Amino acid sequence: MRIEPYEDSKLDTIKSLSLRAWSPVFDSIQKAMDIEVYHSFYPDGWRVSQLNAVESVCTTVDMKVWVAIDSDSTVGFVAVKLHSESSMGEIYMIAVDPDYQRLGIGAALVEFALNWMKAAGMSVAMVETGGESWPCTSTLYL
Repeated sequence: MRIEPYEDSKLDTIKSLSLRAWSPVFDSIQKAMDIEVYHSFYPDGWRVSQLNAVESVCTTVDMKVWVAIDSDSTVGFVAVKLHSESSMGEIYMIAVDPDYQRLGIGAALVEFALNWMKAAGMSVAMVETGGESWPCTSTLYL
């Protein structure tokens, strides 16, 4: 597995793997939330919202995105945003294809992102995740 900079040709693959990776997260969010509130957050469904979010992240100038490649297949990605004024880097978005989860790819993407933030002069890193006990925000000192 290798990690390389995002290229526009990877967008459709990233969108597809993201929907599959995040489906359990949004299932748990829907179960935890009042259904009317959930529908007010995602009136067109969470998939539409997330597809737009992934595309925005991948095309935003101040976002850095890398992809995980295994056997020439894109199997994950991580997006990082720097908040230079507060010396904080943020793992803004991350996903690993469900067929490749639990193989250390997510951990490798996180480690790569943290090392990049530190090299960019950040002293703090933040990541927020969703899932069974969502949300969970972690702050790390680099």
